[in-house]
Amino acid sequence: MDVNLWRRATAELIGTAFLLAAVVGSGIMGERLSGGNAAVALLVNTLATGAALVTLIYSFGPISGAHLNPVVTLGLASRYRFAWPEVPIYLLAQFAGATIGIIGAHGMFGEPAIFWSHRPRTGAPQLLSEFIATFGLMIVVWSSKRYRIEAVPFTVGAYITSAYWFTSSTSFANPAVTVARMMSDTFTGIRPADVPGFILAQILGAGAATLLSRWLLPHQESA
Repeated sequence: MDVNLWRRATAELIGTAFLLAAVVGSGIMGERLSGGNAAVALLVNTLATGAALVTLIYSFGPISGAHLNPVVTLGLASRYRFAWPEVPIYLLAQFAGATIGIIGAHGMFGEPAIFWSHRPRTGAPQLLSEFIATFGLMIVVWSSKRYRIEAVPFTVGAYITSAYWFTSSTSFANPAVTVARMMSDTFTGIRPADVPGFILAQILGAGAATLLSRWLLPHQESA
């Protein structure tokens, strides 16, 4: 693996680690400070996640593209804007970074490094939510990259911030995030048994958005 690819993979690992630290850490902080008010805890979690996405994409975008999400990497590869041989490296970095981020968040709040979640997130409404959340995320990514590439950090951050509230699943929309959050029995966790359904919905949503983008946003330039 050449040095440039090492740099990009490292950026993906660090960026995804900080994303998960923000998601899980703010979830723990919000739950502890909200006095049992789930709406306040979710609001804290939402704002921290949205802000983290903006800064992380802005910071790591020039290095690796700041995918921070396996379905984004796969989507870009499917549109010939990302080399397929590099996909496994990116995916490995994203999943590893997500796990590191979870462990870091737990450590900062005195929790076990990994403790499996018992929080159920199942049923057709939640699966539909993940499909819609991921579909919308990918449309935002495609459209922003086509017409306003400098706005990608802000459009993605704003979209995920809103999707926390308009989806019943709170918009995971990211397989690496989903897998990592099953290792956290906290406010942001997901029961391991529910992970496959979430990931399938995410892949289907991303795939549908990518297919639509071929017609909706034709003749995209490489970026």
